Amino acid sequence: MPNLAEQLSSYATSLHYRDLPADVVHLTKRMIIDTIGCALGGYTSEPSKIARDLAGTVTSTQPASIIGSGQSSSPDLATFANGVMIRYLDYNDGYTSKESGHPSDSIAAVLSATEMANAGGRRAITATVVAYEAFCRIGDAAMLKYIGFDHVTNGCIASTLGAARSLGLSPEQTFQAVNLGVAPNIALGQTRLGNLSHWKGCAYANASRNAVFATMLAQRGLTGPSPIFEGDSGFFKAVSHEAYELEPFGGNGQPFKIAECSIKRFPLGQYSQTVVQAALQVREQLPDVNDIAQVNIKTLQRAIDIMAGDPEKWRPETRETADHSMPYTTAVALTYGTVHQGHFDDQYIKDPKLLDLTSRVKVEGSAEADRRAPEAMLCEVEVVTNSGQKYSAEVPYHKGHYLNPMTDAEVEAKFRSLAKDLLTPQQTDQLLDRLWHLEEVEDIREVLRLTQI
Repeated sequence: MPNLAEQLSSYATSLHYRDLPADVVHLTKRMIIDTIGCALGGYTSEPSKIARDLAGTVTSTQPASIIGSGQSSSPDLATFANGVMIRYLDYNDGYTSKESGHPSDSIAAVLSATEMANAGGRRAITATVVAYEAFCRIGDAAMLKYIGFDHVTNGCIASTLGAARSLGLSPEQTFQAVNLGVAPNIALGQTRLGNLSHWKGCAYANASRNAVFATMLAQRGLTGPSPIFEGDSGFFKAVSHEAYELEPFGGNGQPFKIAECSIKRFPLGQYSQTVVQAALQVREQLPDVNDIAQVNIKTLQRAIDIMAGDPEKWRPETRETADHSMPYTTAVALTYGTVHQGHFDDQYIKDPKLLDLTSRVKVEGSAEADRRAPEAMLCEVEVVTNSGQKYSAEVPYHKGHYLNPMTDAEVEAKFRSLAKDLLTPQQTDQLLDRLWHLEEVEDIREVLRLTQI
């Protein structure tokens, strides 16, 4: 029986574009469009500027491109810079399971590795599917958060496999890349607790950077420790605290996991998407949005642990804490009738009136929501007015959830809203055309050049 690293490597190297059904190809293009849009939206952020500045200190004989700026850097630092942009707004897609997260973060590794390989859209699409399969199926198998590790630990594995597929590595090289990707890259869950820092949006980018580095080493013949999962001091013993087997991978009649990933309607944590949508539905019922005495939220305990599990979520001091705060984003939705990326600027997170409403948000667990998770993210929002009137709404699947998907037009509208401050309408049209026809692109550099501001 092959060990887990061998199974992962075998799948990654055996999947080809011709194996992908048309609907999976289309879904993958939607995810890539959404992800590049999120990168353009995060371009002006402080962490993104820092990442690009660092990447700009390096030149390479095998350069990779940085989204937006048109800079070239080493493949690993280009991956980091692109990954930081992708993740900054907390607006890219998500997957919920035992261990949840954002498999689209791995697209940063796929893009750099595809460029290194002088390959095109079909290779990038296939590698993206590989990364999603790895991230989601490993996430289905074991939980890491409650034992102190971050989901980007799984993300490094996914990005390693995606990058290896983009590079066209052999099964043996891919196997060694997995060993080299796992051994040094175990991330701590403190990244997402308390008063959150810039690193929240950089952690997966760093995992992808390390993944690309691991694949470059493996490509040159470097070997890594094995068995990396099953060994006496391997992943199962040290990290997951349990051995597991993965469900069959997509293909040969098995469904692909990318079909169970959801696109975000709002730039905030995945587990608050349904909460904000419910809050907006309640707002439509309210005679006066200034007449709110209390807001009661019932949702799954997992969502509460992540989005309302510590005092900082009621008085966020950073953007990263605010977009992961269920009470704060609920207050924003009720106050303004939407949640926009600008609502996490200092003028909002320090607004006494908004913080006062945030303090009146109460959150409790729901047994029914827990029962329906992870397939649904059921929540109920109830607003009680000063006169005692109650208004409520319940949402199990937010707009963009894979069971309540956005239309292609809505995905494109989101992309345009994120690109409008950087690209001209003509540039945006050209970029979208290439992305919707990505399978026809012979050199991924064509797409990356079209992102240049």
